[in-house]
Amino acid sequence: MDIIASNLQQQRAITEQLRREAAIQRITVSQAVADIVKYVTEHEAEDCLLVGFSSQKVNPFREKSSCSIL
Repeated sequence: MDIIASNLQQQRAITEQLRREAAIQRITVSQAVADIVKYVTEHEAEDCLLVGFSSQKVNPFREKSSCSIL
């Protein structure tokens, strides 16, 4: 009996998830791409990978210096 109840509860959760996904407002791919391109062009001046870093200290991708004590 517990198996039936847990199965029913699982099916209800799946159904609820499918209802939430079906209610999502969708847009066309061309509109999504246009929005992405607009966002990227508006924020490209802030992108450190495109314009570089002001100094090496703020660069999170720099090689870490190793300290070796002999």
